[in-house]
Order: sequence, then C-alpha cells, then structure tokens
Amino acid sequence: MSKIRVYNLAKMLEMSNTEIVDLLTEMGISVKSHMSSIDEEVYQQVEEELKRRKEAEEKKAVEAITTYPVVYISEGASIADVAASVNEKPGAAVKILMAEGHMVPATELADKKILEILGKGLEKHFVFGEPEQKEVVEEKIKGKAVEKEDKQTPSQKGIKKGKKAGEKDPRDLPFRPPIVTVMGHVDHGKTTLLDCIRNTRVTEKEAGGITQHIGASRVEHDGKTLIFLDTPGHEAFTSMRARGAQVTDIAILVVAADDGIKPQTIEAMNHAKAAGVPIIVAVNKIDKPAAKPERVRQQLSDYGLAPEEWGGDTIMVDVGAKTGINIDQLLEMIILVAEMQELKADPNAMPEGTVIEANLDKGKGPVATVIVQNGTLRRGNIIHTDTAWGKIRAMIDDSGQNVDSAGPSMPVEILGLENVPQPGEKFTVIASEREARDIMSHYEFERREMDQSKSKRLTLEELYEKMQTEEVPQLNMVLKTDVQGSLEAFHSSLMKMNRESVTINIVHEGVGRISESDVMLASASNAIIVGFNVRPDSNAKKVSESEGVQVRLYQVIYDMLDDVKAAMEGMLAPELRENTLGTAEIRELFRVPKIGAIAGCRVTEGLIRRNAKVRLIREGVVFWNGELSSLKHFKEDVREIKAGNECGLSFEKFQDFRVGDVIEAYEIVKEKRTLE
Repeated sequence: MSKIRVYNLAKMLEMSNTEIVDLLTEMGISVKSHMSSIDEEVYQQVEEELKRRKEAEEKKAVEAITTYPVVYISEGASIADVAASVNEKPGAAVKILMAEGHMVPATELADKKILEILGKGLEKHFVFGEPEQKEVVEEKIKGKAVEKEDKQTPSQKGIKKGKKAGEKDPRDLPFRPPIVTVMGHVDHGKTTLLDCIRNTRVTEKEAGGITQHIGASRVEHDGKTLIFLDTPGHEAFTSMRARGAQVTDIAILVVAADDGIKPQTIEAMNHAKAAGVPIIVAVNKIDKPAAKPERVRQQLSDYGLAPEEWGGDTIMVDVGAKTGINIDQLLEMIILVAEMQELKADPNAMPEGTVIEANLDKGKGPVATVIVQNGTLRRGNIIHTDTAWGKIRAMIDDSGQNVDSAGPSMPVEILGLENVPQPGEKFTVIASEREARDIMSHYEFERREMDQSKSKRLTLEELYEKMQTEEVPQLNMVLKTDVQGSLEAFHSSLMKMNRESVTINIVHEGVGRISESDVMLASASNAIIVGFNVRPDSNAKKVSESEGVQVRLYQVIYDMLDDVKAAMEGMLAPELRENTLGTAEIRELFRVPKIGAIAGCRVTEGLIRRNAKVRLIREGVVFWNGELSSLKHFKEDVREIKAGNECGLSFEKFQDFRVGDVIEAYEIVKEKRTLE
C-alpha cells in the first residue's frame, strides 16, 4: 500500500501543516510531525471526516432557519436598523456584540458576521434581501453560511473577546522569515552550499551579485523568504548565544557523504542541541563516487539524530552543493520546519533585534550588521545596545542597496553609531539622544561594578553550597580526555552517578586539547570543563578567564569522580526536619498600653527561644502558627526561657489567645543529603 507525507496531504487539501496534524490527532491517528507518512486508507478517512464536518456545519446552518424566525434586512442597514427591525434598542445590540469582542458603534454597517452574532443574541435569523420562499432561503444558507469570515475593515473586525484595545492576539500576527545557520565540519561544504543557495535562489533585486559583507543573505523559494546567517562557524554561533542572543531558528548540519562524522560535526551538533534549535541534516557530496549517505545516517543515529525515514524525527536531505542536486528539496524542508514553529512577529511593535557582527570602518566609522526580530527599524531611529548607541543615518540591505526601513527577520548594515557594539548584543529603539546617554552611563556604572566584583560563572566549589531552583538540579559539563578509551570510561562512570534528585548533563565530549570552542560552549551552557590528561591551549585559557568558565584538570579518574560526586551532593536540596524545642501553658492575660495583650506563661517542657517558630494549640487543635514578637522574664528581654520558669509572650500579628492555650516552640533543621 503506497504512503503519502502529511505535508503533501496538507497541500492537497489546502490546509496548513498545523491544521492537518491537529485534525489527524483529533481523529486518533498518531503522527509525530508533518514529515510523518500515512497510508492511502488514512487519507480517505481524512477526506470523509472533512466531508462529514462540512455537512454538519451546513446542517447546523439550515436548522437555524427552523429554530428562529427569519427577519429580512436590506443591504446597507446599520446595527441600529437591525435592532429596530425586531423592536429592540440599539444599545441592546451593541452590548451583544461587545460580549463577543466586537466593539463597534450602533451606526456601523451590519455584515454577515454581525448578523450571525445578533441572531444568536436576539434569537432571530437575520438574512440580507427581500422575503422569499423558505426553500430558497435554505439554499442560500446551505451555500453561503459555511463560508469563511468576510474580509472586514479594522473597525468592523473589532477586538477579540478577552483582549484589550491596542493589544494584538499572537495568532493574528504575520509570519516572519526563518533565520537559518549552516554548521558542520570545515571541509564538508558549508560555504559551497551557501553559495549554491544564494546563486540559484536570490530575489530578483539581488540578481547581479550578492554583497556578503553584511553577514546575512535573503533567499526566496516558492514565494517564501529565508534568511541565512554567514557565520564563520559554530564558535561564533555559540559566542553570540553565550551573550544571551538567540537569533537562529533552524540549524543546517552539513555532513559530507564521503567522509562521515568528524569531531567538528559532533561539536556543531552539540552546539545546536544546547541552543534548542531544530536541526536539518544536509548530507552533502552525494554525487561523489565514494559517497555513502546511509553510513552517515547510521553515524548520526548513534548521536541521537535518527532520520525520519527510519522512524526518527530528524529531517535529512541528500544534496550536491557543487552541482545543485536537491537544493530545492532542502529549501522546501526548511520552509516546512519553519511553518511548524509558527514564527511570528509584529511589524508595528517597538523595534528590537540583535547585533550579528560589528567593526570600525576607516571611511564609515562604527558599522554594525543587525537582524530585526520585532517591529520595523527605520532610518533616523535612535538605538542603543549594552555598549553602543547612535542615530541611524543609513541602512544597507544584503544586496548593497540603501533602504529606509527593515521589518522582522531582515538583516541590515547600519551606520551612525557612536562606538562599536559587541556581536550578540540586543538593540532597542529609544526616544531621544539624552535618554540614550543616560542609559549608557547606567550600563557603564554596572560594568565597572561587575569588573570590580569579578563575578564568575558557576564553579565546582560553589556547587557545594548552591541550591538550585529547578525541580531536578543539573550539573552541566564539557568533558575532554586524551584517548577514546578514557572518554568512554569517564562517560560511563558519570552516567552511573545520575539520580532522580540530581543529574549530570554532558553538553559536549571529545578527545584532544581543550579549545576555545569548548570554552564558549561551556560559557553559553553555564557548564564547567573537566579535562583528563589534556590541557587548554593559549586561546582557551584567555577566553576561560574572560568568560569566567572553570576548567578542572585531572590525572587520576577517582579524584575527578569524587569531586563531581561532592558537587552533586551540594546541589541536592536539603531535607527539612522539624525539631520541637519546648512547650509553655498560658496561665494569665495582661494588657499593656500601646503594646496590646501579653500572655503570662509557664514553660512546662524544654525551652522557649526568642527566634523560634511557635504554634498555639487550643483543645488539642492547632489554632495559629507564627512567630514571637517578644519574650520577657519579668521586665527583661531574654533570648530563651527554660522549663520551670515563667515568662511573658507576645505574638506577631496575633492576640486572640486564652488562658489554657498551649504554646509549642519549634525550629526547622536542614539536613544535608547524600547520593547514597
């Protein structure tokens, strides 16, 4: 029996991928995503279900004519006219519409949607036109009542129920182009693939040459726009993420079919996984005689990227970047993944985005390439980042043309900054240059404070004391060893230390020296680096110091395991145990001016301590829980009173005590937990 992809089914039925996946789920048909395959029999079931739903809607619409009396409304009638036709006041009709989220005046012209809402509220069936035969009206309803909502003016659409004026429902926002980063091993064809995509799928105005210096390119395929970031590698990708910038929507992992998985491939994959970005694998160089794409799929499966044709959820496309083989299919898959993510942005919101790269040009001054993530950036806007600000005097798009505005996902080069920002910094638009200077002064003060305090990222020692707020505390780690055998032994030993209460997450592992890329990944993931019989290179040392990443080096495996175990025990939330200190009985009540009631007590067991928690017990039932506001022995304030002595007690925000009540003092003791 032949099969069909879910996304192909969506095209055939003129539905979105999300709508068809939701429909299949409602029908009890299990599909993982739009890439899943279904049998022809299921396709027929879907067609029958859609037909059944349409007939049910038509039947419901036809039944409305027998449920409510028909009232004929002339074309061009206002809401007030509709109300008057059934002897109702205009205000009653407006209230009905407001309850459904349509805030329109009574003078607004009525359309089909408004008639439908008023019909339900007034228990009438309003129909445009002159009185006709009932059968004719039924045919009109059957043919037109199931139509999609008519296009309306903003005033007619009103505001959805539950939304305030000025707010926008996220579902109504337009889709923005996805931002794609190409990653992988240095010799596997990343640059060739990007060049092939640019040269064959550029927009019309880009024909004649692409200026690649702005660090991003726009590509069109099947009427959809895609943005490709020209990052020099996954180091830059993670360097930006370490500064809090999450720019990429989709990562393309390029793997050569004739070479297979390489250390840089694994690094790129771990960087994308750590960022939580969907991965599409481009198996490149399939036109070479030595190409073995199935071997690549097997290798990737071993690292958790199972191809969807094998029952996994990772899209893999065989491509030939030099000859253009399957480039269209790769672009189609990118569009499909983007559609499932439902990437949206408000072009009318306050502009904000991220700096992709920046430099000081001798002729232009400070120059920055930015990607707008929300709103529309315009020439003349005053923007600021953590380290720079300026008034935009020029914007240049990826084709080298001057532009006056840039909407969501659009990359542009901007001129007019006072100094050079750092890649990964967020930018926002502000009202005035004075405000920009005030903000920069504040940021400068904060940076000086940070430099003086030398605040570092998480270290292994700090984990002994640190109490994590997550439900399951997690120790993130980058693991590097001298040989593969040691790596496997370390990995196995560390995984055995995982518990339900605290876990180890190996962000990346590999063989060889500790590189700058390892440090940047650890910085972005708030991880420590553990090395066995390896050392960091000079660049890695400098970056680890500047980023505050701790590097722990070991030569004995047991030393490393003991340290990690101690760190994990430090991350465990302590067990809380209640320790009863003593009890006292209230024997007399005193009234003191400006203070209120004081309980005269005798301590019967243990002791009562000033800073202890207390509970008041009345007739064997806990009546109140809280803290003491004072503890006195005669007129002297004391820290504690032992059994056999008398004392005066007053309570925090509580005075409803009686003679005979029992006071119980207790404390909460924290006990350290172990992995055993």
